Amino acid sequence: MLEIIQSGGWMMVPIIIASILALAISVERFWTLRATQIAPADLLSRVWGWMKNKQLDANRIKELRESSPLGRVLAAGLMNARNGRQIMKESIEEVASHEIHEMERYLNALGTVAAVAPLMGLLGTVFGMIQVFSEIMIQGTGQANVLAGGISEALITTAAGLVVAIPALICHRILQRRVDEIVVFMEQEAIKLVDVLHGEREVSDPVESRESRA
Repeated sequence: MLEIIQSGGWMMVPIIIASILALAISVERFWTLRATQIAPADLLSRVWGWMKNKQLDANRIKELRESSPLGRVLAAGLMNARNGRQIMKESIEEVASHEIHEMERYLNALGTVAAVAPLMGLLGTVFGMIQVFSEIMIQGTGQANVLAGGISEALITTAAGLVVAIPALICHRILQRRVDEIVVFMEQEAIKLVDVLHGEREVSDPVESRESRA
């Protein structure tokens, strides 16, 4: 493996750095973007329980805000519930936009790695082919083994770039899809909260939220 990397030339260095970056981002985002940590399915039902038992005070709202990103969104709505439906929705949207930005952190970098890695591999191949043709000009075409070896070495960077780009692209698509699903769920929970507090919806069964998530 080390010989292959060395034979790929100096362009293997940025490709290896890109692979380490893609791996680090993928592991961190898969660990961070867990639905149970960001948007627990039973969180809204707990809020319903506090409301029914008249336990929804400042301490409960603080607990809710510190529990998860969805908790911060719901807490923003609860804190502004008395200011009218529009103000409540705006406060929820403001907090939600910040949480969405946090969830999408590093995803652009991962997408960039997926797009740039094949180009770096192609650039390495172009440099390698330039060297091959330089050898042809010097030694002629009589030494086929030398030329074949040079061409195979030039193609190593293209292969390396694709090896990095394909998993990075797959991870980027999976993570982006996960973010989209979490955002949709958070929007649904926030809308339920707004409608209930402003009399446009009855408090649902606590189990309903879990069943809809499943």
